[in-house]
Amino acid sequence: MFDPTVFENLKVGIENIVYDLDNLDKKVLVTGRSDLLNMAVMSRCFVLQFELTGQHETYAEIVLEAGVQDLAAEILEIPDETPGCALKLRFTQTIEDVEAGCPVMAEIVQRIWEPEVQPIQTVGFMYGEKPVRYLSTIEIGFSRKIHEEQMGDLPKLVDYMLQTLAALNEAAARKS
Repeated sequence: MFDPTVFENLKVGIENIVYDLDNLDKKVLVTGRSDLLNMAVMSRCFVLQFELTGQHETYAEIVLEAGVQDLAAEILEIPDETPGCALKLRFTQTIEDVEAGCPVMAEIVQRIWEPEVQPIQTVGFMYGEKPVRYLSTIEIGFSRKIHEEQMGDLPKLVDYMLQTLAALNEAAARKS
């Protein structure tokens, strides 16, 4: 009989929480979903993108990844190996002023998450677009892999994501 991997179980847990917030509670709108198997390196990547209902200024993504070492360790039941998944959270917002907008995003993420690992913020724009509007993405990574033991932490993680989206949307509204 097929035994689901840590990746599969965490993915289903994330989906259940976020889709309940979309379908039942109407707090979020799921705007994208990707579930990829990279056959070249035998890795898995799941991305679930959502925004707060009626607030399109900012969107969030939960990114769950498992590499070949983790998948093989679990499937082959390799002794002394603890398979797990990498987790990343992304928040993306359109900003008009990089010098003003990026520090605000960074401060909000720092205040809410108090991350152990320094978040990475990237900025891009579409060449030729007038007026120039920038897409700023801030990514929160974690210093360790997550396992099924952290399944109970997922609702709180999503709650923090909702708080972050609300704060980023509020900051964007103040600039408008």
